[in-house]
Formats: sequence, structure tokens, C-alpha cells
Amino acid sequence: MSKPIRISRQTLSRQTRLNWLIDTAVFSSALVSILTGVYFLAFPIGGYQGGRNPLYGVVILFQRATWSDWHVWGGVLMILAVIIHFSIHWQWVKLMTRRMGNAVRGQGSNLSRGAKVNLAVDGLIGLGFLVTAVSGIYFLFIPTGYNGGRTAGWEPTFLFSRLTWDLLHTWGAVVMIVAALLHFAIHWRWVVNVTRRFFLSLRSQQTKVQTN
Repeated sequence: MSKPIRISRQTLSRQTRLNWLIDTAVFSSALVSILTGVYFLAFPIGGYQGGRNPLYGVVILFQRATWSDWHVWGGVLMILAVIIHFSIHWQWVKLMTRRMGNAVRGQGSNLSRGAKVNLAVDGLIGLGFLVTAVSGIYFLFIPTGYNGGRTAGWEPTFLFSRLTWDLLHTWGAVVMIVAALLHFAIHWRWVVNVTRRFFLSLRSQQTKVQTN
């Protein structure tokens, strides 16, 4: 007869577990996008032959095309994960936005100073993400040199020039990264605590299965 296992301290609610998984997906995909984005900032051009570009033929871990693929698909996965995150927390977003609006209009609000700072940081993350995602989608569907394959080097203009889209993509990402670091600093205890409990709950469940 198996002994009972006390796992109450290690168990997590279904909602908390789901939040952790989605946040991990957002973090992992964002990390891939950030690291590959840093590569393109450090090496903005791939180089060309002829002795005028010292970057020609330089390989950092992977070929440039591989870096591009990682950047694109990391960004796509991040967008999907963030959409899921927002859909799950949409009611909370609307509630906090309404309360923040009331506070700005001076209509009274129960928000503490810490809550206001947290909402401001989340707003910066959302703004940076929106700018980065929209500009990234632009580059995904309108790559350089696109003109039906007939005119190499032709760059289409949609709302802004390609250079402007590139600046929006870069600085939107910078704002998002800085705000995300502040977000992690504010919620670091929650991250550590829930992560520890998540893996302890998995371990407890595995032990329970083995002893049954």
C-alpha cells in the first residue's frame, strides 16, 4: 500500500500553471528574437566581395540566413504567444485600463502607486511590442528587392520608407526590452516562487504516480 504524499504546498492552480507556460513561451521566443536582433545590429550587412567590405564571408556561429530564420520565427512565435496571453487576460486589461483612465481624469481610483507604476511599465511593453510586431510583419511580407521578382533592389513604400520601418522596428524593440526588464525586476519574486512551485508540482505528481 502506497504512502500518502503531501503536495499541497507544491500544487498550483490550473490558471497559474497556464500563465506560467504562456509567460515562458513569450520569454523564450522574445529571447531568441532579441539575441538574433543584436546580431543584426552588430552586423547590419552581410558583406559583399571585392575587398571593400571586411564583413564579407564572416560567420558567427551560423550563416546569416540561419540568423534571419531564427529571428523571423522567434518573432512569429512571440506574437502568437502574446496574442494568447492578451486573450486570456483581456478582462483584466480592460478593467485596469478603465481604472487608470479614471485616475488620469481625476475621477478617483483605488490604484496604489505601485499598481500605477506597474501599469505604466506594462503599457510601455505593449506599445513597444505593437510597434515591433507591426514593423516586423512589414519586413516579413515585403522583403527588400521585392517587385514580383522583376526589379532587384526596388523597395516599396507603405506608409513610411523602409528606413523608417527599420528605425521603428529597432527602437520599438529597445523600448520593449527596457520595459520588460523593469517588469521582471518588479515581479521577480513571483517569477522565482511560481517557477519553483511549478517544477516541484511536476516532481510531486511524478512521485505520486510512481508510488501508486
